[in-house]
Amino acid sequence: MNAPASMIADPAEARDFLAANPEIAFIEVIFTALSGVPRGKRVRKSELLAIYENGRLFPSSMLVADVTGQDCEDTGLVWGNGDPDYMLRPVPGTLVKAPWLGDDVAQVITSMYYADGTPCELDPRHVLARVVERFKPLGLTPVVACEIEYYLVDPVRGPRGEVHLARSPHSSAQPHLIDVFSLTDVQDFAPFFKELWRQADIQGIPLEAVISEYAQGQVELTLHHRPDALRAGDEAQMYKRLAKGVAQTQGMAATFMAKPFSHSAGSSMHLHFSMADSAGKNVFASEDPEGTEQMRHAIGGLRETQSQAFGIFAPNANSYRRFRANSYAPTAPIWGVNNRSVSLRVPAGPPASRHVEHRFAGADANPYLALAAMLAGVHHGMVNKIDPGPAVVGDGYKAAADSPYQVPGNWYAAVDALHASPIMRDYLGDTFVEMYCAVKRTEQDRFYSEVTALDYDWYLRNA
Repeated sequence: MNAPASMIADPAEARDFLAANPEIAFIEVIFTALSGVPRGKRVRKSELLAIYENGRLFPSSMLVADVTGQDCEDTGLVWGNGDPDYMLRPVPGTLVKAPWLGDDVAQVITSMYYADGTPCELDPRHVLARVVERFKPLGLTPVVACEIEYYLVDPVRGPRGEVHLARSPHSSAQPHLIDVFSLTDVQDFAPFFKELWRQADIQGIPLEAVISEYAQGQVELTLHHRPDALRAGDEAQMYKRLAKGVAQTQGMAATFMAKPFSHSAGSSMHLHFSMADSAGKNVFASEDPEGTEQMRHAIGGLRETQSQAFGIFAPNANSYRRFRANSYAPTAPIWGVNNRSVSLRVPAGPPASRHVEHRFAGADANPYLALAAMLAGVHHGMVNKIDPGPAVVGDGYKAAADSPYQVPGNWYAAVDALHASPIMRDYLGDTFVEMYCAVKRTEQDRFYSEVTALDYDWYLRNA
């Protein structure tokens, strides 16, 4: 089946952009595969219109490259099929300037298609699109937003590979206290935030307030809720790239690693969602803080499916260092109202704003896949009318320890649970689940085959 025309940009978009921006000489063509790392090509201005008209060939093996960019041969998509080219097609509304790369550089997000125009089932954008389609027979549209935490660090690592917090480009001070919601820390890094907001406006990324989070050097900025989950995923991915780029221009690095420091809070990607009916009304809206029956069914579906999707919310070895009791990172699929110690939180607010905050995903998760896996659980709960059980009141970590619903405690168990999940296979696709798990198992083998400095510290003399 060919893709809807609305998913492929019209060549007029490229012509209009180039006419309005004659200084642009180069365009970075970006594709995000399973690992969540944006990869692609830098092309010259003269090549852009042809990409919009005919697409751009790209090796299919890039779909299953690991997080370091290496081939994953066990997928069968490297040598097994001869590594054929597939076609990248630009995504509407994503051709924008990239000022941190220079006044003459732009970028565009693409999706991948087979030669016959069929969407590639391994492209994370298409995975998300298929899940969103499941809501149409219900007359519902997911309204979602991504809220991402990250650290600003020194790009130069120490002699043992350790990472240090960045010094303020404004005052040269280095954060040394948790100092949550500190305005001083925000002021110290004001040049970074001002430039980030300026360039976000240029790119059309709806970036809102900044706070100093619950760790030295950790920040969070929010994005608008969108009645278009694909656009929300695009904006999250564009924002992560922008933050890294702006930080680099100011002598820093922005890291979205889930747990860069052992004794500091991990970085999450909270996913917010509600549901709009055909008139645009929020069907979760209710005077009752626990929301409508439809909202509770959505939470019930998430409670039932989170263990199966956990390998997507926590995709890397480091991801699992984040989940610790009393750390603001959740440890079990439980829910509550206005309670930050649970994983599925109904925030306080007026009835019309009633929605759910999903707190499992790390900042290192692929935004498209995290949204897809979350919405799969939401749809499953709504169509099967799954009861979420009573809301947790008080200490969610204590309730989590006693809950019959748990999530995998390590990377291997999470990937195995995803691979064995009929629900995730139904929503995300058999081929996707097989290939994603094959990539992750290759990464597991590569990661744990390395001998680290900690190995020597613990075992060189004491074993």
